[in-house]
Amino acid sequence: MSTITHPGILPATTDNQSFLLKRIQPALSGLMDGSLSTLAPIFAVMLATHHPLTAFYTGAATALGAGVSMAFSEGLSDTGDLTGRGGPVLRGAITGGGTLAGGIFHTLPFLIPSYSAAISAAISVVAAELLTLAWLRHKFFQTSFARSFLAVTVGGTIIASLSSALGILAAR
Repeated sequence: MSTITHPGILPATTDNQSFLLKRIQPALSGLMDGSLSTLAPIFAVMLATHHPLTAFYTGAATALGAGVSMAFSEGLSDTGDLTGRGGPVLRGAITGGGTLAGGIFHTLPFLIPSYSAAISAAISVVAAELLTLAWLRHKFFQTSFARSFLAVTVGGTIIASLSSALGILAAR
């Protein structure tokens, strides 16, 4: 069997491809879902209410709900027998855990009582999340870092724009 190697990247062997398919892909899928899908409710509530603690509870509930939803969705999508994607319980747990983690990190800054400090900290966390997602895609799936960063940033920007508009409308 031939292997393809690049500096810092796992060789493309059957074992590594299986690891990517069964562990890394579900984790990355969950992280991306959690990081992006939870932005809208958190920022809409924060902009509408200007109450960081309300945004925190919204974000925590969204991250928990999305984590459970993604765990069940991934776990019930197939048994793994035909696709080779691994056992549904572990795959669901990995995806759900990734979704929870992706959603909770930018929720934590809303424990800061100051509106402007909480928003600033959350934006910094989101930027770090986007960089991390792009790096993970680059490292494990050999995608261009710039292209990965652009893709997740465009998604985040669309979501942030929609949620900001809703939050501003709700505040009127």
